[in-house]
Amino acid sequence: QVQLVESGGGLVQAGDSLRLSCVVSGRTFSSYHMGWFRQAPGKEREFVGAISMSEGVRRYADSVRGRFTISRDNAKNTVYLQMNSLKPEDTAVYYCAARELGGIPSTSSSWYGYWGQGTQVTVSS
Repeated sequence: QVQLVESGGGLVQAGDSLRLSCVVSGRTFSSYHMGWFRQAPGKEREFVGAISMSEGVRRYADSVRGRFTISRDNAKNTVYLQMNSLKPEDTAVYYCAARELGGIPSTSSSWYGYWGQGTQVTVSS
C-alpha cells in the first residue's frame, strides 16, 4: 500500500514563498515518477509540475514555469514543490501524485495511480 502525505500549505501574501513536501511510504520511492497538481474551487484539477524517478526530467505548467521548482530526495522518500512569487491565482488545494515506472512523467492526472489528501495554499492580494 502506497501512501502520500502532503504538508507545507498555508496562508501567505502575494509575492511570498512556500515549500510543499510530500512524503511517500509503502514502496520503493525511487521507482516512482512524481507529480504535483492543484484544484481551485469550482475548477478542474490541473497539472503543476512533475519529476522523473532519476530527476532527469522535470515538467512544468506554463503558469508556474520560472516561479515553481520541483525536486526530490530519494533518501527521504520526499518530493518538494518550491513556490516563489506566489500570486492570488495560485490559491488551490495542492496534491502530490505518484506512478511506478513507465516512461516519463505525464501532465495528465489520470496517468497517476496514487494520490495524497492535499494541502491548502491560499495567497492573499
